[in-house]
Amino acid sequence: MSHLPHLIIDLALILGAAAIMTLLFKMLKQPLVLGYIIAGVLVSSNFQWFPSISSEEVKNVSVLAEIGVIFLLFSLGLEFSFKKLAQVGGSSTVSAIIEAVGMSALGFAVGKILGWTTMDSVYLGAALAVSSTTIIIKAVEELGLKKKKFASLVFGILIVEDLITIAILVLLTTLSVSQQSAGSEMLLSIVKLIFFLILWFVVGIFFIPTILKKARNLMNDETLLIVSVSMCLLMVFLAAKAGFSYALGAFVMGSLLAETTRAERIEHLVKPVKDLFGAIFFVSVGMLIDLRMIGEYIVPIMLITVVCIVGKVITTGFGAFISGNSLKVSLQTGMSLAQIGEFSFIIAALGASLGATSPFLYPIIIAVSGVTTFTTPYLIKASYPLYEWIDKRMPEKWRKTLMRYSSEATTITATSDFQRVIKSFMINVPLFSVLIGAIVYLSSTYVLPWVAANTAYAFGGITAAMLTLLAMAPFLWGLVVRNERNESFVKIYAQQKYQSPIWLMRGIKLSLALFSIIFLLNRFFSINIALYSAVLMITLFIVFRRRIQVLYDRIENRFIKNLNDRELQEEIKILEQQASKRNVAMAPWDAHMTTFDVEPEATAVIGKSLIELQWRELIGVNIAMIRRGRITIVSPGGTDRVYPCDKLFIICTDAQERKMNALLRPGKNIEEQEKEVELERFSIEHDSIFLHKAIRESGIRRLVNGLVVGVERNGE
Repeated sequence: MSHLPHLIIDLALILGAAAIMTLLFKMLKQPLVLGYIIAGVLVSSNFQWFPSISSEEVKNVSVLAEIGVIFLLFSLGLEFSFKKLAQVGGSSTVSAIIEAVGMSALGFAVGKILGWTTMDSVYLGAALAVSSTTIIIKAVEELGLKKKKFASLVFGILIVEDLITIAILVLLTTLSVSQQSAGSEMLLSIVKLIFFLILWFVVGIFFIPTILKKARNLMNDETLLIVSVSMCLLMVFLAAKAGFSYALGAFVMGSLLAETTRAERIEHLVKPVKDLFGAIFFVSVGMLIDLRMIGEYIVPIMLITVVCIVGKVITTGFGAFISGNSLKVSLQTGMSLAQIGEFSFIIAALGASLGATSPFLYPIIIAVSGVTTFTTPYLIKASYPLYEWIDKRMPEKWRKTLMRYSSEATTITATSDFQRVIKSFMINVPLFSVLIGAIVYLSSTYVLPWVAANTAYAFGGITAAMLTLLAMAPFLWGLVVRNERNESFVKIYAQQKYQSPIWLMRGIKLSLALFSIIFLLNRFFSINIALYSAVLMITLFIVFRRRIQVLYDRIENRFIKNLNDRELQEEIKILEQQASKRNVAMAPWDAHMTTFDVEPEATAVIGKSLIELQWRELIGVNIAMIRRGRITIVSPGGTDRVYPCDKLFIICTDAQERKMNALLRPGKNIEEQEKEVELERFSIEHDSIFLHKAIRESGIRRLVNGLVVGVERNGE
């Protein structure tokens, strides 16, 4: 008889128990996570009534559990998206931060009151700071409240909490490993975290969507799954090498893939893998629970449960209210988030694995999560009746004061041009500094040692320094000039009162650029040679600034295209679905989409409005879109003007294309757009809102965000 490895026997026991509990909890309509945890309790060595996994084999299971954490965070990243974080708004961000800070402080205070150690109290506060995304979303959907106003705020807070969870894991790892110099180490970790997040985001968005697009024809479901998982594990490795938690790497790669056009497919393919290893992780969580310890600590468990529910209702509700929401929405939001879940397990497991926490903390957090998970649906349902009860008993003066504050807090204030310039400066300087710093680091760490070992140092050093400077050139240009190309900067530049801050910002940017060049050259040469070389490099940058600008524009356009490609494809898909519902066929006209770059030499068109140019009347073309840097003008109006370096998206025939090409870029090749905008035909029915109206009067351009390029009537 062949020997069967213990790991297979353990997996059979774990998955068998998980399968039974899954069916049972499905029947009871309870969260499956709790079923997995109970299955873990049943197969653990702490429970003697059923077959159990020996303590010697727990290490093998723990490796599979860590893989489960990786896939849980990878899937979370696929649902996250950095752009979602930017879109959730200030209210969600403020509420999430106040909840996280308030509950961390409250949890720490409770731990100290109970006489726990500082690290136990810190981990308790961290575990109470975040809520369970999966459990809350499931509860809101099952109660049919997904379209309520408070639900969108709850989902926004959960998105911000995802990022807060990652930051907590990084900071706790640093705090647990180096408690002697926690302040300086944590500050360094925060700076390093920001550096790597920016670097991974920019580099990932630039390369990953392009790679997936180029290899699209080679990828079926199998290869896409393998490529995605390999990217995830590669980022896990890079995060570990950089000194971060492997969970951070999985989350970052998931969020990068979330920006690609294959995100939904990847999420669909990864889900079964996540479910399998996630189940093993939650079962392993249950295996570490000692029921006798829960009985021993029943009083702290009940106290922390009450603190968790009441504290989250107050902190989250307060954050939602001060950020401009009504009392009703704020109360509903607070009661919806009054629980902890899988992220708290991961935080508690981190403390246990690092030996930073006492053995009792892990089962206490799991027990609190179990209780609050059961109470979540009831709290959500009770939130509106509780609001009505409070509203009826509230003095009229208080009610008017609260309504006035909520109204004033949501007042939209105009953003000045100077504020836009400051915002652009605050984004561009860290972004380009990170990219330049990464190039300098890679050159100093890898290129310089290789040059010293394999070439005559003088020649090799000069060559390596020049290549590194060439790689830095477009980003140095972006650091110094990028902020000064936008329209807001041009408007404030001529105003005397803004001259001091403008030159201060210029001084900061130029100093950073000069420091980067000198620092790099000093790595290869002596300081004197580095200073003289820096002057020479600056001169060369000025001489070749136009070529550097063209190179930078190409890089930025690729990045922006990759970043927005998923949204563009989704919009096209929606239009196609709408057309198919109406049984509409594609237009048969000989027209297509072509892009033209407006060259600085095209003086005949630069600065003129579309009305003045009369391209539609004279040539017969339609301008579908103008892309100006990061600004996109869809279906431009007659007053919109054409400026140098604009990219024009024009609907035209072959003959019209030749005329436009001769006008805009004589002697240059034509670049065709790959179906970003398509022609469709719509029939006007008898009950249509457009019937008997002129095109201008109907407002159809504004409603469909498109152009009417032709009208067919009676076959003509």
